[in-house]
Amino acid sequence: MDIHCRPQNNSFPTYDKITGPYSTKPYLQHFRPIKCFPTKSPVIMSLLVVSLPMVVIVTVRYGADLLAFCRQLFNQAVKLTRGHPTVSIDKTHAFVFSNCTHGQVDSVLETFHLYSDSHPSLCIGQEKGEFLDEVMSNAAPRLVLELGMHCGYSSVRILRLLGPAGRLLAVEQDPETADKGEEIILVAGFKHPQFQVLTCPSAVAIAGLQAHMGDAQGLDLILMDHDVEQYLPDLLALEKWGVLSPGCVLLVNGIFCTEARPFLEHIQARPLCYTQRRQLQGLMELTWNRASDVC
Repeated sequence: MDIHCRPQNNSFPTYDKITGPYSTKPYLQHFRPIKCFPTKSPVIMSLLVVSLPMVVIVTVRYGADLLAFCRQLFNQAVKLTRGHPTVSIDKTHAFVFSNCTHGQVDSVLETFHLYSDSHPSLCIGQEKGEFLDEVMSNAAPRLVLELGMHCGYSSVRILRLLGPAGRLLAVEQDPETADKGEEIILVAGFKHPQFQVLTCPSAVAIAGLQAHMGDAQGLDLILMDHDVEQYLPDLLALEKWGVLSPGCVLLVNGIFCTEARPFLEHIQARPLCYTQRRQLQGLMELTWNRASDVC
């Protein structure tokens, strides 16, 4: 989920671009003749000759990455010019359901990406999604807990990399959102034995997790992508109920939000219990070191 933090104060001091904030002189007094560099300057021509091959090399070697980066900047600029429109779960679900090829996981994910290119969305997005894929592949979890399933984007990414014996417990507090997310998971081709949706607050779900864990000894991977203010209370509850398996991987989204500071302070104060590994755009990977006597 890319929308986590509370809106900040966006007020800025006014500034007259012509006269400045303090000047009272007429703006014409501030104009000065501009002396341009001669277009045929030997220095400039030499720089152009030297830099041109570098531009060609960079374009050829990193052209695709530069194009993707520019496209991302353009999409963000479009969203900013529209202000901060409300995220619509209904519209996200309707677009993905109507435009994807049912039964094909890649088509479902690509349709999510297509929608989020031009609309606000709660899904973590393609870059973070690929980061999630890498963590899933390295951890090879058997039981995964997802806190905040939204429209099912992360759920689909998790399920497609789970082994035959793997299972996903997806928690979503809002009943309507949970229904729509579950439908997208089914549209992607997954069946109920592979996942279970718990429609309740995260605190309630964690307190009753042991009834849904089957023969699993604990959670192997947890994705936190719900209310940032609940991150620390939910982590403390997970510790309290003893449902974290040794070496459990935690992926925590929106970690740089102000509301996530208590969570970070808790982690940093217990270096023997938690190991901070990698971070991508506010999505942080942690490991629970249950073997430590301190934890």
